[in-house]
Amino acid sequence: MTGSASSRRLSSGAAAAVVALLPLGLATAAGGGGAPSGAGGVAATASTQAGAPGTSVAGSAAPGSTRPPAPQSCVEHVPEGKERPTLDEKLPARGTSGHVAVLEVVVHHGKGETVMPHGFRQPLGSDQNQALEQAGFILPHPDGGAPPSLEREDEGERAKTTVRIPVVPLPEEPGRTELTLPPLPIAVARASGELITLCTKPHPLVVDDPIANTPDAKPRDNPPPRRQLEEWTTAKHVVYASLIALVVGGLVAWLVGKWLRRPRPAPPGPPPRPPWEVALEELHDLRLARLVDDERFTEHFDRVSFTIRKYLGDRYGFDGLESTTREILSVLRRVVPPVAGMALVERFLRKADLVKFARLTPNADECATALEQGEEVVQRTIPALEPTPPADGGGADPEEQSRAGDTASTAAAPKPDAEADGGEP
Repeated sequence: MTGSASSRRLSSGAAAAVVALLPLGLATAAGGGGAPSGAGGVAATASTQAGAPGTSVAGSAAPGSTRPPAPQSCVEHVPEGKERPTLDEKLPARGTSGHVAVLEVVVHHGKGETVMPHGFRQPLGSDQNQALEQAGFILPHPDGGAPPSLEREDEGERAKTTVRIPVVPLPEEPGRTELTLPPLPIAVARASGELITLCTKPHPLVVDDPIANTPDAKPRDNPPPRRQLEEWTTAKHVVYASLIALVVGGLVAWLVGKWLRRPRPAPPGPPPRPPWEVALEELHDLRLARLVDDERFTEHFDRVSFTIRKYLGDRYGFDGLESTTREILSVLRRVVPPVAGMALVERFLRKADLVKFARLTPNADECATALEQGEEVVQRTIPALEPTPPADGGGADPEEQSRAGDTASTAAAPKPDAEADGGEP
């Protein structure tokens, strides 16, 4: 008998050690193992108070015991004049030490009421928790595999909520023991926000050892260690930072590449050539074309007229190719200072109109004369370059004075011709 009782105590202690991982004050419940076995028992005291709802039935200490009186596990509160929701409760009659027993409570209440609005909360050190521990029960941790649950069903104007509360019986003595589950609080929130506290009834539970049906039970070895997973915060932050840097770097590279491939303005071209250079070059090319030798007199005359009209327009700022002879002469007469060789320009343009519009066919001499007159018109209308004074205000260089004198003489040369042209009809 001594060996059997010793093995039962060892098995019960092992089961209590496994459940002791649950953070609901098992140490306090297990620490009461020093109470004498003849103290009257928790179940005996609880059975005498089973019919008193709203009070603690966790049991009181037997005469001669040093254990303090058990605190109240539940205090019922229903506002005066309000209907009390009904409770249908069910707890298995038998259980196993260290194993979960589920108390199922069906609450019939109004449709606008909510059962357990704040969830299941049983803080350590509370009167309810202490009453459960002294009665030989604990509430398992919600993450331990047996969490409490709520199921609501609406039935017209009424509702039914099924509450399942797991408890773990841990008797102090080995062998078959009868415990009494004390009343547990069930909170109900009314539609107005008022809170109602209901108490379940005390429930007797016959608890057997896990090895009650195992003959000559012996302690088991500890289970093998399990692989532990530790969150490596530094590595996680490094990975996240690397991913963010990769995305930001890719975005920056894309933006830089797009900026480098942007359309760029074309480089500025060379400055336009002076119109007199272009006109003299075209007249020189026309001379080398030898159209007169091929008796292409009309084409020769038209090309000379085209070059001179284009030159006058570019030189004085108008569209010479789209202007008539009268319009060209009108613009040139308004130029200040007056255009050199104005009579020569007018004579050339009117001759060109006769060839173009009157179908007058020029001869070889007239073609040669037209080419010479065109070159002369360009030469006379080239702008004179003004000499630039020296920066120090002193005397000019002799070579610069010589070039300035040549330019001045070139600009003054057309004046006699202009006077001569002015005397012609």
